[in-house]
Amino acid sequence: MKIVRRIGVPPSARGSASGANCPDVFELSDGNFAVIGAEATEALERELPADASRAEYERIVIVSRETLIRAKADIPDA
Repeated sequence: MKIVRRIGVPPSARGSASGANCPDVFELSDGNFAVIGAEATEALERELPADASRAEYERIVIVSRETLIRAKADIPDA
């Protein structure tokens, strides 16, 4: 599995001072997506709706609203 491309704009275009360590979204070679975000599993797990859960190997991460809005145009419809 490899990162194929960034979805959206780089952190520097979203105001990151260093242009490096900020939330990000990537498309993977298998068609899935990977996100970089703040780890929030412990804080949010109890807030999940009754019909949602996570596997032991999964984590809940926070990605800023701006990151996803700026990525929207690059997310394929199908």
